[in-house]
Amino acid sequence: MRDLKSILVYCGANAGNKPIYRDAAIELGNYLAKNNQTLVYGGGSIGIMGIIADTVLAASGKVIGVIPDFLNVKEVGHSGLTEIHVVQSMHERKAKMETLCDGVIVLPGGYGTMDEVFEMLTWSQLGLHRKPIGILNVNGYWDHLVAQMDKMVEEGFLSTNNRKLMIVDSTVEGLMEKMKTFDVKTEEKWMDRGES
Repeated sequence: MRDLKSILVYCGANAGNKPIYRDAAIELGNYLAKNNQTLVYGGGSIGIMGIIADTVLAASGKVIGVIPDFLNVKEVGHSGLTEIHVVQSMHERKAKMETLCDGVIVLPGGYGTMDEVFEMLTWSQLGLHRKPIGILNVNGYWDHLVAQMDKMVEEGFLSTNNRKLMIVDSTVEGLMEKMKTFDVKTEEKWMDRGES
């Protein structure tokens, strides 16, 4: 059983157009605070990012933000966090966030969220970390992404073992339980190089 003391949450700088996405961020934020798990996130004060940070802080939880200097103004960097790291680039941001967490949860978001989660999945596939990566499938938001991952396996571009690196559940508690028991090994030969 893994001890997930800090959870990196990838999520949108927009709130989406349905209340269920805001509600999911609040539910996850309250869960983290209640279970004394530190929230690590992108440091913004708007959208789903701001909602989950504000929720954890309101419940006396700990929040660590990591934001590039050039986005500190664009994303309106959160001024009330427990800890903030201002970095120089998006690459530095992603690397720093990974070092601060024990696991990752993905809420609804856009290009940035997709970029972040796929980089973490790639790093895991390459053996650079062994942290669980969970997709909180709120309102079926990630259904098409999950289907695409299955298509990648079907077409021979992703192994079955590496497909298991993406943990999916529609509830916070269900996802967290799967992440705590995560123990998937990637394949040593993760690419077919045409060797006989």
